[in-house]
Amino acid sequence: MSETAIHIFHHRAMATQFQVRISDDDKAYAAQAAQAAFTLLDDLESRLSRFRENSEISQISHLAPGEILRLTEPVYACLEIALKMQRITNDAFSASPAALCTQPVQPKWSLLRERFSIRCDSGKLEFDLGAIGKGFALDRMAEVLREWSCGVFMLVAGGSSILAGDAPPGTPGWLSNLADDKLTRSYRLKNCSLSGSGLAVKGAHIIDPRTGAPAQRTNRAWALALSAAESDALSTACMVLDEAMIPEVVANLSGSLVWLLDGNEWKEFGKLDATRITAVE
Repeated sequence: MSETAIHIFHHRAMATQFQVRISDDDKAYAAQAAQAAFTLLDDLESRLSRFRENSEISQISHLAPGEILRLTEPVYACLEIALKMQRITNDAFSASPAALCTQPVQPKWSLLRERFSIRCDSGKLEFDLGAIGKGFALDRMAEVLREWSCGVFMLVAGGSSILAGDAPPGTPGWLSNLADDKLTRSYRLKNCSLSGSGLAVKGAHIIDPRTGAPAQRTNRAWALALSAAESDALSTACMVLDEAMIPEVVANLSGSLVWLLDGNEWKEFGKLDATRITAVE
C-alpha cells in the first residue's frame, strides 16, 4: 500500500507566511479544505489587526474609560484567552505589551460575558495581538480542517508557530525542531502546538509589559501547549519571566512545556507527554 501523500499550501496573512500541510489521498479535496482555512484566516486578520482602521481591535482603541463595545465571537474569544494567559503568567504576557511606552500604567479592561462586550476601565486600550493572534488563527483554522474531515495536518505561521493535528499514517507525529544557530532539538508532535520567541529576527521587539523595558533574555524560548494561542503567549512571556517563575507557570497551564537555551545548555521546564510529543534521537 502506498503512503498517503502530504499536500502543502501557502497563504500570506498577518504580515507572515502561513502554511497548511494535509495528509490525504485526494489532493483536490485537501486544497479545498486549505482554502476554507485561509478564507477564515483572512477574516480573522480583518478583525484582529491593529493596522486595519475598521478592525475591532482598532475600534477598541477609541474607547474612553467606562465605554463598552460589543464584539464578534472570534475577537471576544481571543481576548478571553489573552486574559487567561495574563493571569497564568503573572502579567508577563499582555494584550497591550507596549502600552507603557505611551502611558504611565497599563490600561485596564474587562470582558462582559453576558453582553459579549469589552469595557475600557482605565487608560487607552492599545492592543497588539501579535504575540497571540497568529496562534489563535491556527487554532481556528484547525477547527475548519477537522470540519472538512482533514484531521491529519500541520499548520505553520512564519516558522515560529506550529500546530500539529493527528499524526501522519505510520509515524509518531509531525517532525518539528527547536532550532538555533548552534544547537537543534527535534521532536515529533501530534495534537499540540509549539511556538518559539526570540530576538534574532526582529531585534529587541519583545517588551516586558510589567516594566515597559525590552526583554533581557538573549536566547530563544520555546513553549509547547495544547493550543497555538497558548503556546504563542507562553513563549513570549518566557522571554521576560524570571527562570524561577517558569515552573509555576507551566504547572498552571495544562499540557505545557518550556525550553530555554542558555549558552550551550538546554533547560527544560515541565514533563514530556509521550501521547503528544516524542524526542527524535
